[in-house]
Amino acid sequence: MSATIRFQVVGEAFKKKAVAVPNCTERPSEYFAKYVFNRQKMYQYLPAKVFEKMCDVIDNGTKLDLATADAVAAGMKKWAMELGVTHTTHWFQPLTEGTAEKHDGLVEHDGKGGMVEEFTGKNLVQQEPDASSFPSGGIRSTFEARGYSAWDPASPVFVVDDTLMIPTVFISYTGEALDYKAPLKKSIAAVDKAATAVAQYFYPEVTKVIANLGWEQEYFLVDESLYAARPDLVMTGRTLMGHDSAKNQQMDDHYFGSIPMRVAAFMKDLEIQALELGIPCKTRHNEVAPNQFELAPIFEEMNLAIDHNMLLIELMRRVARKHGFRCLLHEKPFAGINGSGKHNNWSLATNTGVLLHGPGKTPLDNLRFITFIVETLMGVYRHNGLLKASIISATNAHRLGANEAPPAIISSFLGKQLSDLLEKLDECDEDDLLNLAGKQVVELDIPQIPELMLDNTDRNRTSPFAFTGNRFEFRAVGSQANCAASMIVLNSAVAEALTDFKERVDTLIAQGMEPMKAILKQVRQDIKTCRPIHFDGNGYSEEWRIEAEKRGLDVESSAPLMLDAYLRPTTIEMFAKTHVFTEAELEARTEIKQETYIKKIQIEARIFGDLCLNHIIPVATRYQSQLIDNVHKVKEIFPAETATKVSANNLQLIQRISEHSSFITENVERLIEARRVANRIEDVRQKAIAYHDTVAPLIESIRYHVDQLELIVDDELWPLPKYREMLFIR
Repeated sequence: MSATIRFQVVGEAFKKKAVAVPNCTERPSEYFAKYVFNRQKMYQYLPAKVFEKMCDVIDNGTKLDLATADAVAAGMKKWAMELGVTHTTHWFQPLTEGTAEKHDGLVEHDGKGGMVEEFTGKNLVQQEPDASSFPSGGIRSTFEARGYSAWDPASPVFVVDDTLMIPTVFISYTGEALDYKAPLKKSIAAVDKAATAVAQYFYPEVTKVIANLGWEQEYFLVDESLYAARPDLVMTGRTLMGHDSAKNQQMDDHYFGSIPMRVAAFMKDLEIQALELGIPCKTRHNEVAPNQFELAPIFEEMNLAIDHNMLLIELMRRVARKHGFRCLLHEKPFAGINGSGKHNNWSLATNTGVLLHGPGKTPLDNLRFITFIVETLMGVYRHNGLLKASIISATNAHRLGANEAPPAIISSFLGKQLSDLLEKLDECDEDDLLNLAGKQVVELDIPQIPELMLDNTDRNRTSPFAFTGNRFEFRAVGSQANCAASMIVLNSAVAEALTDFKERVDTLIAQGMEPMKAILKQVRQDIKTCRPIHFDGNGYSEEWRIEAEKRGLDVESSAPLMLDAYLRPTTIEMFAKTHVFTEAELEARTEIKQETYIKKIQIEARIFGDLCLNHIIPVATRYQSQLIDNVHKVKEIFPAETATKVSANNLQLIQRISEHSSFITENVERLIEARRVANRIEDVRQKAIAYHDTVAPLIESIRYHVDQLELIVDDELWPLPKYREMLFIR
């Protein structure tokens, strides 16, 4: 791109005005779930017996028979056609971190030369998308294309434009899961079964435990015209080159600041459409980095929450373009400023309304609270390396541990009050459990300011897995990741820990020990066992890395090697016991993650080399030629002594440009050769390691010299929009 075009692009970006949002006079409660076939719509459009059957299917997991499916499809079709629907699709989540859909028209021959709108229970329940072109890790070959999507009644059907979207699982012809939803639902069932069994020690009336999730979605917005002028952003989602802006986030003035007018219009439009689709948007604000923002919903049942997050991601991209933006979900789109994460707030609740991770008012309540806290920590401790593997990727690796996100070592922050309690639990009896404090009151000596209620923990932003009063916040998940990847591991790990705990308690009870004493005995034992995972200090410090290694925690920093945790014997055993993954499925998913890592770095290396050789070096050479020409002309015009002084600065610049350009040219050749060598490696794991160890470091070392050239070359010649132009929405 020529410098002239660049300046035109930047100028147009600065002139953009906020796009008008349709004035919605309705309250959110009036249009919430307008396009969702939820219970309210089912009650309205289904016969009473069919409605009752569907509630039983959703609430209790009973099987859906074809007759009921036909009746549901008829009511669903009537509702959808009133909204102008002409197509249906099974909407699923393949192992690509995105979503997939194949649209079918609501049309069939009527036998009289015309067409009729048709939608049956069979169309609703099952579809057959081609499985060969989705990642399968070797489970499916190209010549074995058959795969099935099957309706998930627990996640309501919804309408987008003219299409009825049906949330589904996606499995192979031979039954293996090819998506995130199928194993997620298995992990939810596993933690439900295990947690219900333990909860019944305290509340015999409990028959179900629900896993809840509240995600916080961080993202960047950048003007669409500037985005289009950056091939690296278009191809990889991040800027592979670009020097720091003189001002970025160092003034801390963007965080929670006034939302720019254009962004506020985007947010309003996004929230209206999200609420209409049943996504319970609650919070919006500026994040730390310039052009960075966050959206968070009210907590929901986990399966539905993850569907809503995946739907929101697509909605964000669509609405952003309408407002002249591109939504960036890469974990680190800009160097030198904070990247984006997706904080997963996880909790368990009973069908009787008890939040299992919240303290109560009686000794029994508090023993239950401590039990579920400690057994959650047991699961995290036993599988801390696997939890790390569940969130690692080529993109998230740029963010973790960069003083903006949790380090690549899993630990849990509990806060002083809970930490002290666990330390002292050895010395107390059951009656002392009543002394667990809830919120404390703090009176502020400020006129007109009311007293504050303090939570029973502070926050620790350096902790990957922090207890925050009544839930755990898993802060290490990447902004573009499917939340299910990490939640599958967490649910399964906690299910295993709770099952093991119950087996040990039941053994003691069978031997004659009182139930509460048996529970307390095992809790005390587990507190000692999982103590290494508990850390309330600074997770960024080098001292912690050394200490974590001493404690036996996983401190591996290489992304490809982190993925080995998926195939450890303890992992295979855990997923087999919880019936979430078979060993073959784990092998396949590990291979997919390795291949994805390779392809991400491979694409970055290719576009980076192209930008260096076809954009940066030619511009640097042109500017260098101008400087050389200037030196010659100065010598022709001025006396020798004066010319020497005048030319000295330009001669320095010429020399620096030569040094940086030579380094870039030579090392891009090395980068190309390193990629060739890596590509010849047949073993996927070894290839991923080669890309991590040889290709990725070369990109970073070359980048330094490109960024130095950006500071030297005439601004009017530089071909790419700069950080200072992209990071401040006007």
